[in-house]
Amino acid sequence: MTEPAFIFDVHLDLSMNALEWNRDLRWPLEKIRRWEQNMKDRVDRGNGTVCLPEMRKGRIGLCVGTQIGRYSSYFHRLPGWNSPEQAWAQTQGQLEWYRVMEEQGEMVQIRNRAQLDKHLDLWMKAPVSDDGTPYIVESKKKPTKLPIGYVLSLEGADSIITLKHLERSYEAGLRALGPAHYGPGRYAHGTDAEGPLTPAGKELLKEMRQLGILLDVTHLCDECFWDAMDLWDGPLWASHQNCRALAPWNRQFADDQIKEVCKRGGVLGMAFDAIMMVPGWVHLRSKPSDFQLKIERICDHIDHICQLAGSAKHVGIGTDLDGGYGTEQVPMDMNSIADLQTLPGLLKKRGYSQSDIDGIMWKNMVDVLRRAWE
Repeated sequence: MTEPAFIFDVHLDLSMNALEWNRDLRWPLEKIRRWEQNMKDRVDRGNGTVCLPEMRKGRIGLCVGTQIGRYSSYFHRLPGWNSPEQAWAQTQGQLEWYRVMEEQGEMVQIRNRAQLDKHLDLWMKAPVSDDGTPYIVESKKKPTKLPIGYVLSLEGADSIITLKHLERSYEAGLRALGPAHYGPGRYAHGTDAEGPLTPAGKELLKEMRQLGILLDVTHLCDECFWDAMDLWDGPLWASHQNCRALAPWNRQFADDQIKEVCKRGGVLGMAFDAIMMVPGWVHLRSKPSDFQLKIERICDHIDHICQLAGSAKHVGIGTDLDGGYGTEQVPMDMNSIADLQTLPGLLKKRGYSQSDIDGIMWKNMVDVLRRAWE
């Protein structure tokens, strides 16, 4: 039996699911689904794919856990908070959820290279139970589950009221930040929006660089992306960003953007949202079966990036699973996040070496962090 691959998922909205979807992510997946089976408030009720037990089962021992709080002005067409101050308060509630998970032994925050290396060593050496769950054996105590490591990230910067709040966030462990999400923003404009970085956005990038916060270029509209490239000289990644050539829409990156990320030593995390995987997906109407969509489709995006980059060193995993959708909008053969374990075999069939596969599943993104944290 092949040992399951270690996986670093660089984009999971865990705290959003816990607080806004009211999911106790310590529960088994089937219990969460049963709890939601008669709920109608969200389209993905009963369809979730992510919980802490499934992450352990799938050996996703390290992730980037997000905070998110959009500011929506009075006539804004996207949902959000009516003031940056309310958005800030929302992200602080999300931060507190991570803190409670740490207290419960479910998670551990990773802030620096020493903590990163220690956590990886713990997971790489841990024994695995019959169901694939790794555990710790302590003398004179029962085996205990391994904590899932998380690097704190902020998706969309609207909630950063002032740069002093960014400094406070860094002190709380914030290590990556994407200035934009969907639509227009206070600092940058995102998916389906247009325009340059705002003056405040330019100051934000300078302060991020000063503090040592990694830039996540995901969701930046094309003009903001290139503005950021003109100003930024530090480490970056695109945490959940597929290829526009294979799924045409401005949410994905064009080839010149992919090449720019690669040239700067960045890595693109492959997202498993169907709308980002196939062309022609119609939101709230299309179904995975309409496209016979399976996990292997992500290998096409991986291949495309590797061809542009000339190697497999610039691809990682950033699933965005349960990012406002569930099994109704993921590959048909993906029931839970643990099904990421099918990916190494698919890549091997396509001729990827074990070194390449290890890089894609975890090492390429870890290397970005190690360089950033030197």
